[in-house]
Amino acid sequence: MDESFVALQFKEEKLVLLDQRILPTHVEYVQCATFEEVEFAIRDMIVRGAPAIGAAAAYGVYLALKQCSGETDFYQACTFLGQARPTAVNLMWAIERMLSVYEQCKIGGRPHALRRLLSEAHAIREEDIRTNKTISRIGNRIVPDRATILTHCNTGALATAGWGTALGVIKQAFYDNKQIFVYADETRPRFQGARLTAWELMEAKIPSKLIVDSAAATLIRDGKIDLVILGGDRVAANGDVANKLGTFALSVICKAYGIPFYSVVPVSTIDFAIPDGSAILIEEREATEVTHVQGVQVAPTGTQVYNPAFDVTPHQNITGIITERGIIYPPFKENIERLRRGESL
Repeated sequence: MDESFVALQFKEEKLVLLDQRILPTHVEYVQCATFEEVEFAIRDMIVRGAPAIGAAAAYGVYLALKQCSGETDFYQACTFLGQARPTAVNLMWAIERMLSVYEQCKIGGRPHALRRLLSEAHAIREEDIRTNKTISRIGNRIVPDRATILTHCNTGALATAGWGTALGVIKQAFYDNKQIFVYADETRPRFQGARLTAWELMEAKIPSKLIVDSAAATLIRDGKIDLVILGGDRVAANGDVANKLGTFALSVICKAYGIPFYSVVPVSTIDFAIPDGSAILIEEREATEVTHVQGVQVAPTGTQVYNPAFDVTPHQNITGIITERGIIYPPFKENIERLRRGESL
């Protein structure tokens, strides 16, 4: 059950990332030796997926302390890192966790602080992998044998520190010998489903087909889909979920046809501080992602473009939110509050 690749690792004082911009035709790695290079890797989507962004940012904080001569510069570097992508909560969660460790250990001197920060970054990466394995075992409970599953965007080892969230659940079901079949949305405009999820499914030898995004509605209407399992980049305190654009539309169709719809996230992706999805800042990306495909222009020059990277699915459309602490079911607000208080679900 080990992966055939490692997407994120820290070696010889550099963050080494599998370049997701050029998969699946090229498998190449990018080395980040500075916090500026980590910020670019996050912003330009060399690394993407909420948990993976968090892990990368943690190493970016370590590199920032290593580079910066003064504390003011260090904090400015961390602010710079935190602005790379605004929607996924794991980015600021990881930076704040690293800064908390720094505040506790800085009195011991710079070499001590560097050791502690590097150790904490490693801990964030390793915890994410363990968390994903736990999520997968819990999520596997809701996957029936011979299920046909639809997934959207990429939620596998490429989107995390390793193994995956929603795709981790799918892999666990397959490795437990459930006879599953997966449809993967292409996920425009960056084609994470076509370039990344389809590649991961093939690497894992899971029976699957790639579909254009708009084919999902027809498959659901025609009774070809048993459940939808996808990820999440930020979950509000009431259970609203921000995820890759197109998730909301899928949830509406699933609700209309009675198809179970699950979001799979680590607890670190839940933002207990925001009351609902209206408080989630949605990243809008550059027009060329829509007007050009792999560098080839497909729209008239000068076309105006609206390109939000995410949308928000209201909790009313969600069957359950699968976490490492259990599956959150309605009433979401009350059960998420129980989770925040450390109570069992």
